[in-house]
Amino acid sequence: MRTTLSRPGVDGLDAAAGALRAWQDEGVPWQLHPGDIGWVPRILAVGLLDGPRLLRLTTAPDARRDEELARVLAEDLGDPGRGVLPEGTAYAEVPADALLHDTLTGNGWGTDESWTPLRRDLAEPVGDPGVRVEVAGPEHAEARAAVQRAAFDNSSFTPDRWHAMAAGPLYTDARCLVARDARGEAVAVVTVWSAGPGRPGLLEPMGVAREHRGHGYGRAITVAAAGALRRMGASSAVVSTPSSNTAAVATYRSAGFEQQPETRDRRRDP
Repeated sequence: MRTTLSRPGVDGLDAAAGALRAWQDEGVPWQLHPGDIGWVPRILAVGLLDGPRLLRLTTAPDARRDEELARVLAEDLGDPGRGVLPEGTAYAEVPADALLHDTLTGNGWGTDESWTPLRRDLAEPVGDPGVRVEVAGPEHAEARAAVQRAAFDNSSFTPDRWHAMAAGPLYTDARCLVARDARGEAVAVVTVWSAGPGRPGLLEPMGVAREHRGHGYGRAITVAAAGALRRMGASSAVVSTPSSNTAAVATYRSAGFEQQPETRDRRRDP
């Protein structure tokens, strides 16, 4: 099996996103969603460098037990000369059912951070979130960016970055939502990403401004996100959060999401 590594431009992103949409299905463990790359002949694997040392990787579901693909991917991840991950400590997210886990273990990779996936079925209508929620357009970019900075440590998200995201080819399948308190102040935000009708949709990211936590806004914006995805035709809403973030896990559960089996990052040490 021969593979080609490339850094896709806009056209390449469209191809990768098309493959990812086709791979989303109920009952198939999800690892990478087209929404994750919102920010080439048959595609077997797609990876997103989420920082210089972390690769978030998924493959076509019917190729996850392919021995040759697992071998080739392990070589790509393990050899800095391939241009995927640098020398030294590096990390990879891999689908839980992929043979690649065994291959990486055989090559000396260990495990690292635990993640908790959660899922809400959207067959039935989603209830009212109980707060005012609006779809964020260009006129809301300042408030959208400000809440994200107030929700995540060290976030540098700006209105210009929101405009760049919204102008990207994948945002046609996305919505940003902003929740407001009784005074009209923006308190929580979420972006939802569809993979097409009848397929799982993703929440990424969701955050509540620090000074407004503890009032149920996280649950409210998460319920609103599930409702937005249902209106977009999604079959379910999915999200994943570090298992150590017990408050986030509790918030998603309170919004009707069911906790799925934990997954663990893989880690390569020097």
